[in-house]
Amino acid sequence: MSKESVFTMKLESELREAFMAEAEAAHRPASQVVRELMREFIERQREAREYDEFQRRKVDKAQTSVQAGQGRSNEGV
Repeated sequence: MSKESVFTMKLESELREAFMAEAEAAHRPASQVVRELMREFIERQREAREYDEFQRRKVDKAQTSVQAGQGRSNEGV
């Protein structure tokens, strides 16, 4: 992946200083750490959306089953 974009953000100076110190202590460029954090965030969001969709499909299937008279009563469960 080529690095053709610049990302600028505002944050507290204390947060920046602590982040830069930790990146340096890990012997990693801050930009590399930020890219990694962004990729992890993207993956977590994608997984959350997929899980939400999975849950929605399960609920839809259950509701369809109940409406078709194939559900079980509370007592039966």
